[in-house]
Amino acid sequence: MSSVTLQNVTKIYGGGALKAVKDLSFEVEDGEFLVLVGPSGCGKSTALRMIAGLEEISDGGVWIGDEFVNDMHPKDRDIAMVFQSYALYPHMSVYDNIAFPLQIAKMSRQETEKRVQEAARVLELENYLKRKPGQLSGGQRQRVAMGRAIVRQPSAFLMDEPLSNLDAKLRVQMRAEIAGLQRRLGTTTIYVTHDQVEAMTMGDRVALMKDGVLQQIDSPSNIYNKPCNMFVAAFIGSPTMNMYWADLESGANDSARLIFGDNTLTVPASIVAEHKQLSRYRGKRVVLGIRPEDIADAREQTEPAPGDEIVKGKVDLVEALGSDINVHLNLNAQPAVVTSSDSLQDLHANEGDGARCIARFTAKSQVRYGDNVQLRFDAERLHLFDGETGEAIT
Repeated sequence: MSSVTLQNVTKIYGGGALKAVKDLSFEVEDGEFLVLVGPSGCGKSTALRMIAGLEEISDGGVWIGDEFVNDMHPKDRDIAMVFQSYALYPHMSVYDNIAFPLQIAKMSRQETEKRVQEAARVLELENYLKRKPGQLSGGQRQRVAMGRAIVRQPSAFLMDEPLSNLDAKLRVQMRAEIAGLQRRLGTTTIYVTHDQVEAMTMGDRVALMKDGVLQQIDSPSNIYNKPCNMFVAAFIGSPTMNMYWADLESGANDSARLIFGDNTLTVPASIVAEHKQLSRYRGKRVVLGIRPEDIADAREQTEPAPGDEIVKGKVDLVEALGSDINVHLNLNAQPAVVTSSDSLQDLHANEGDGARCIARFTAKSQVRYGDNVQLRFDAERLHLFDGETGEAIT
């Protein structure tokens, strides 16, 4: 097992016309599970392929352990890769598919048998070793692909969207199996996905990319609760974070007020004190963000909310999810939208009749389509962003 280090890694296509990856730097510690996540085309798979040696590195360096591997052939990098497609040999048995990389390496028959049987035991494939891939389910085939990687006992696993071909129920099962397997083996793993749920549930850390640039690398909890900019805040979380343009003004007793549309929120002095940069934004427009689960139906609150913390909305849609419900509302406010532009001006204001708001209420809520609802925003869970750069105000 080894660490994996990227230092200012860049990938350029078309003679400089396209930078797929730009100055990417991070270190994956020995035994760590890192998830690279981002929208399609953000450069995450290209980064993984450069680590594997399947893409030439235009600039920067990659180390596996203490070894510089830029010019090293893929087969000499001591890594095992699991692809989106299972890439199994249909004419070979499960046993032979798993054993294939060991046979190519001319490993002894005794050691090959030992490793294949151990991998089959770990992956619960012992009863399927004589079957052909065509006789297996999608989840079983993915286990075979995992087994083929495991038997090599590599320094690192590289996984490129290995669950994307599975149905939703099987993906949930397999992501738990892969995460559990990685913990048992303790092998350094870099896992690429566009699925934020996979990223948040599997990784020790999450690295979020956009347009070839690393936006934030942190624990799943910090990525969710302390996003460094609007893009991270909007990408992570389902439903996505609600964002509105707001005017920041001084309030009584060192508090602050956020005015958006015909709504006003009080930011308590304790919260203002935690955000050291906030004082620089008084009298300016900022972006207010709040997640759906931090919005409550004021009618269900045991204590009445202060008048200036009530936000009014009209229900457009109710989605019953069993354990809770997603309520889509229309507010008198101006939404702030993250665009796909690579410039710092990642924000633009949408003019219109109002702004969409999604709140997550308890399953006991009696809210119905067309209701006029009073909402309570949790002031301690607000997110504030610079209106020009989209960076979080800390």
